[in-house]
Amino acid sequence: MESEFIQIMTVTGYALEAFGVLVVLIGSCLATAVFVRTYRALGEGVAYKKFRQNLGRSIILGLEFMIAGDIIRTVIVADSLQNVGILAVIVLIRTFLSLTLFLEVEGRWPWQKDGPQ
Repeated sequence: MESEFIQIMTVTGYALEAFGVLVVLIGSCLATAVFVRTYRALGEGVAYKKFRQNLGRSIILGLEFMIAGDIIRTVIVADSLQNVGILAVIVLIRTFLSLTLFLEVEGRWPWQKDGPQ
């Protein structure tokens, strides 16, 4: 019974990570399609800025799914101290990437209010 649960959690973790990659891929394709479609209508600067925002949002969302998959696989499946340490480093790197991408896309930190600063 326990081995079945661990196997299910392993598959769930990998599925979440695969879904995160899929989110990044589909988001990148959609952002590129929107950019190509609106490039002439919006102008070079505006279209490029929107492209970067859409691309950044898809990367941020994909990273969140990848972090969730890592957490599930490490905490449930391979719960050694070394694996938890590796997970901590991975989560810190991905969180740093998410925060900096959010700042780049939105022009503010996640804890700041919307609107002009």
